[in-house]
Amino acid sequence: MSLNTNQTIIGQLHSSSVIHRHPANPLLSPKDVPYGPAMVFNAGVAKYEGKYVMVFRNDYGNATAETIEPASTTNLGLAFSDDGVHWDVQQQPVWSWNDEEVVRVYDPRLTVIDGRCYMCFAVDTKHGVRGGIAVTDDFNRFDVLSMSVPDNRNMVLFPERIGGKYVRLERPFPVYGRGGVDRFDTWLSDSPDLCYWGNSKLVLGVEDVPFANDKVGPGAPPIKTAQGWLTTFHAVDIDRARGKNGWEPAWRKRYSAGIMLLDLDDPSRIVGMSRTPLLAPEAEYETSGGFRNDVIFPGGMILEPSGEVKIYYGAADTVECLATADVDDLLRLCL
Repeated sequence: MSLNTNQTIIGQLHSSSVIHRHPANPLLSPKDVPYGPAMVFNAGVAKYEGKYVMVFRNDYGNATAETIEPASTTNLGLAFSDDGVHWDVQQQPVWSWNDEEVVRVYDPRLTVIDGRCYMCFAVDTKHGVRGGIAVTDDFNRFDVLSMSVPDNRNMVLFPERIGGKYVRLERPFPVYGRGGVDRFDTWLSDSPDLCYWGNSKLVLGVEDVPFANDKVGPGAPPIKTAQGWLTTFHAVDIDRARGKNGWEPAWRKRYSAGIMLLDLDDPSRIVGMSRTPLLAPEAEYETSGGFRNDVIFPGGMILEPSGEVKIYYGAADTVECLATADVDDLLRLCL
């Protein structure tokens, strides 16, 4: 059975046995945030100046309604942690961009480069979806360094220069060029200064991922290992039979997390990739009771000195969660 010539039904998916959901999940829920959002998810997480820091997305609306439209009421929250599990949520949202062209800023990703914390983010504007990069030293002030043209988002920065250049992964939206349907892929671009970006290359196509039929894109910023850049990605499949599946009138997509390894010197080259999901929606907080059920979106990944990898992810577009794995197990999945 197929949806069209490009979208074959994927079927049941399962998470890898090497990854473990944290027993404290969800780590962050709307009830943990003092200013009353309906959804808390898709956070960027990094270690910065001796602490874990999380910038998370807040969406607002009536969670008991049959439908909800939170797009015009979104902001970013801030939390700190000593252990990466228990979070001290700050009393106010961290940043709002006052510009008449900007509708909302969302989906932050944090990367520390040379002692400064950079944040990639998505921006809905009156003239399309854009991806931005800002830098902060104190999480009070954010200086915007660059903004893409529409339509692009899901950007993540590598944590160091490669060949003298800054590098990012990104997911453009080339509907016209990909046949007029969802068919969105993962690309790479580089920059001499974090402002001007080019030399763009395709990294991962939808057709390369057995558990996607709709789109693939960056997840958390990559981490460096001796074997290559270890990076998560989001993989999306559509099944029209899923129906309502959340607070929206209809939600037919499923988001899973994949894992791949990129070459250290040429990160546009995939060294290896797991052919099955790293994380597929299976836990109750991932599959039911959310704004959009069956959604896992990785946004933060931290390699601890012990070899443990912490992967932070949004679940059901409603809560923020944590899963852990050993770095050697993740590398074996890819290789």
